[in-house]
Amino acid sequence: MYVPSRITVPDELARFHATYDGDVGRAWTAALPSLGAEFLDRWGLRLDGPASHGMVALVLPVRRADGTPAALKLQPLTDESVDEPAALRAWNGDGAVALLDHDAETGTMLLERLDAERSLLCVPDAEEALRTLSELLARLLKTPPPHDGMRTLRDIASAMLADVPEALPAIPDATERALVADCAAAVREVNDGPGPDGRLLHWDLHYANVLAPLPGADREPWLAIDPKPLVGDPGFELLPAMDDRWEDVTATGDVRRAVLRRFDLMTDVVGLDRPRAARWTLGRVLQNALWDIEDTEEGEVVTLSSTQLETARILLDARM
Repeated sequence: MYVPSRITVPDELARFHATYDGDVGRAWTAALPSLGAEFLDRWGLRLDGPASHGMVALVLPVRRADGTPAALKLQPLTDESVDEPAALRAWNGDGAVALLDHDAETGTMLLERLDAERSLLCVPDAEEALRTLSELLARLLKTPPPHDGMRTLRDIASAMLADVPEALPAIPDATERALVADCAAAVREVNDGPGPDGRLLHWDLHYANVLAPLPGADREPWLAIDPKPLVGDPGFELLPAMDDRWEDVTATGDVRRAVLRRFDLMTDVVGLDRPRAARWTLGRVLQNALWDIEDTEEGEVVTLSSTQLETARILLDARM
């Protein structure tokens, strides 16, 4: 039986916020125990197990006054997280975790509790796992954006392209530098033209962000969690799943064929235009490369994701 104790902040979570947010991050994590205690009291909750965390949020398993299991999610308000409650309300539990309560001032959310031990990473059949994720993505994309003023992919892409000239020289390898430049060129092709750019995107739909419900819950088998909502072209959604479970790709013995199979399966199930989806997938590689460059400390060598660069090479060579 779990015996509740005071709320503590995991060292890894505290280090992340200190590294990326400095004094602001340290202040936020220092205030987490009192913030958690405040919402336990406000919403009539009691702790029901040890805390878990991702890169940014602290999640406390709790029970409501009627005994219903739930999860209290504490995270700082950022451009990425501010519209998470609005997206979850729009999806209304259809393919996504249900939002039970929300505090707009702090960004604190009370969510239905899912089974954190059962994600799509646990599905042994690689094709079944990817098809399940793709079908879930197709459903989520049918919901219109919940309000005007959400951040848009076009604005994000324009900012990325503005950063490219200064960022490229930081990449020491000439081949990688040229590849990232090709990704930027692909984004320019689609960012200025017409396209299905008014869709509500999850932005981070990979295998670990698709969880099963608790045993015995009257819910569908798989539900998406942790969206970072924006409005844009759904082709931007593919890379997190394409790059995840990379061991499944290498296990086939033919990386090129496996990558294109993943791409074809996702574009087919979601119903995407393949050339546009390829370019927006290259845009996602570009975004991650720019972040890698930004996060590299002075004097260190920039290291880009080898798997994502390989995906970019394959899509570019396929000449879609």
